[in-house]
Amino acid sequence: MARAVSKRGERIRTVLAFAVTAALLVAFVLLAANIGGIKVSFGQLLRGLFVEYDEDVAIIVQLRFPRIFVAVLGGMAMAASGVITQAVMKSPLADPGIIGISAGSAFVAVLVTAFAPALAYLSPLFSFAGGILAFVIVYALSWKGGLSPVRLILVGIAVDALFTGLSSAFNQMTGNNYSGAASIVESNISLKNWDDVKTLAVYVAIGAVGCVLCARKCNLLALSDRLACSIGVNVASTRLQVSLAAVFLASAATAVVGSIGFLGLIVPHIARLLVGNDHKKLIPYSALLGALFFLVADTVGRWIAYPYEISVDIIMSVVGGPLFIALLLRSQKYA
Repeated sequence: MARAVSKRGERIRTVLAFAVTAALLVAFVLLAANIGGIKVSFGQLLRGLFVEYDEDVAIIVQLRFPRIFVAVLGGMAMAASGVITQAVMKSPLADPGIIGISAGSAFVAVLVTAFAPALAYLSPLFSFAGGILAFVIVYALSWKGGLSPVRLILVGIAVDALFTGLSSAFNQMTGNNYSGAASIVESNISLKNWDDVKTLAVYVAIGAVGCVLCARKCNLLALSDRLACSIGVNVASTRLQVSLAAVFLASAATAVVGSIGFLGLIVPHIARLLVGNDHKKLIPYSALLGALFFLVADTVGRWIAYPYEISVDIIMSVVGGPLFIALLLRSQKYA
């Protein structure tokens, strides 16, 4: 009886978490649409969208909505990738931004955007190759009979610094002449348009299918390798399949919004507190929460120094840095 009551309470908590987060996301979408020189009421926005043409609403749709949707989709992809990466690496400190996957993806995306702009819609695929390269380097150098969180972070930081340095060097050597490449290096989403939204939406949709397929596998990876093998799980193959989904999502987001640190680290920890460790709930909720976090960070960056802007990456670093230190100090297991 007590167990049934506990499960019912857990289900109610999960439904509330999804509902409240979704409501907050909608609220911040409306708030973000009204930050700037042009402001409209909620009623005017709805009329302009669905009833009759409104010049102010049309400007908001063309200039602000693409940025908002890019933030939502990018946040979903980064957060989901963070959850899956932590399952693969068996480390709560793993994050595509911290361990170099995003930096490797960004470097390749910068090169493609600069030298083959006609292939911009394929940049997430090229970026995927850079992410795989960074992942293989980090995984190979971190594995010594098992994955040590400390070794993982140290190797990841080194790989991240390498690819970030290469991207920044290219950007400076070209005098910031390639605006698309510069926006990736600086994680600037202010100039995104509907083409960017469509590109990111396609790849995030593909990644979402991968998440559905790998949710159960993430739960199996939470077991010890020996126990997983004893119940018939091919751990190496499962880890590879799940890794591809994580790197694909991180690479797709990075190719459009740039490398965003700490998002894939912070969101999964908060999500676990609210919906538990079952990846069938954890992955979709983390994606929803990641969209909210990214949009809030971008909105704060636009508002706090208006008319100037602070990039999402800076906001996330200011917030994520102290939280990362807190996670390191919280337990001897990670410190």
